[in-house]
Amino acid sequence: MPVPTQIKLHTRSCRLEIRFEDGLQCRLPFGYLRSHSPAAGEHPQDAGDVRVTAIEPVGNYAVRLVFSDGHDSGLYTWDTLYRLAKAFSAPQDSL
Repeated sequence: MPVPTQIKLHTRSCRLEIRFEDGLQCRLPFGYLRSHSPAAGEHPQDAGDVRVTAIEPVGNYAVRLVFSDGHDSGLYTWDTLYRLAKAFSAPQDSL
């Protein structure tokens, strides 16, 4: 799985910009990331108003995203972020 070369928080547009070593790049909405949290438990269907308040590195394989609703237990591994970016970037007719 490709590794991120850049992860940048865009607070005004409420998006996480991520670029991978294979050239894939995407700006994932905070609500999309929250509703696809890898943590066990509740996944809100409509997380549109949630914000990412912090990004915490976890070793050299993941980040922990801290959300404004208090959720902070999901580790977003590089594999998870790559999968989410590919799914978000895929044309709707190919899903």
